[in-house]
Amino acid sequence: MNRENSIKRAGIFGIAGNLFLFIIKGTVGFITHSQAMIADAANSAGDIFASLMTFIGNKIASVPQDADHNFGHGKAEYIFSLFISLSMIGISLKLLYDSLISLIYGFKFEFSWFLVIVCIATIIVKLCLYFYTKILAHKFDSILLEANKEDHRNDCIITTFTLISILLGLLKIYWFDGIVGIGISAWICITGVKIFIESYNILIDTSIDSTTQDIISNLAQKYTNIKKIDNISSSPVGYKYVVFITICVDGNMSTFDSHKLADNLEKDICGLDKVYKAIVHVNPI
Repeated sequence: MNRENSIKRAGIFGIAGNLFLFIIKGTVGFITHSQAMIADAANSAGDIFASLMTFIGNKIASVPQDADHNFGHGKAEYIFSLFISLSMIGISLKLLYDSLISLIYGFKFEFSWFLVIVCIATIIVKLCLYFYTKILAHKFDSILLEANKEDHRNDCIITTFTLISILLGLLKIYWFDGIVGIGISAWICITGVKIFIESYNILIDTSIDSTTQDIISNLAQKYTNIKKIDNISSSPVGYKYVVFITICVDGNMSTFDSHKLADNLEKDICGLDKVYKAIVHVNPI
């Protein structure tokens, strides 16, 4: 299965799984007045949005280049990752407020074994989605899938603490419910900020990593006709980069030979996984 279809399927699975969890967690949370479960339900609502953004972002990012977009639409993936991060931060601030109110005024919830069942079901569903998305994120090097993977992992941890707070309700320890709500909101906020920073760095054209730059430099140095490498720069396009490299050759080299050299070097560089396109500029010296 190709990259586009795999990310699309991950988005659909995420929407279906999170919608199911949102309904059951929200219903049980409001019935029992558990702030931790309500916070968990709100987190699932954010997950639905994240999965929807993954689906839409992948669809736009996979559109090939055209006359108006010479390097394709790959950066759409990072724009939609920004949407995901901002939604996570917004949800976390609302949850923080509600949890603080619950803790200050000492709200109590009604213990129910349905709460325990919902937590266990959530952990199982989220573990399945986490491992599925992790495999795809590693295979296709997608920031959208990486964001979803982190989200699924966080949900497993969050729901585990929700389960602990609910079980403590058996011992009439209700204050921990508010503490868990605060912890959940902080976790969601931190994750959202991390995704925001990563997406932002790509959108402002952060260069390709130094390891890949070294590989590109080594590829160029294999050509004996290249006297010097003046510059290597890059610009991200989706999950890959356009690489610009300026090389120096003997001023007596013919135009035909210099063009052939540039073409061969471009092909070599384009063979790297992270490179979308290579543009070689030749300077005679």
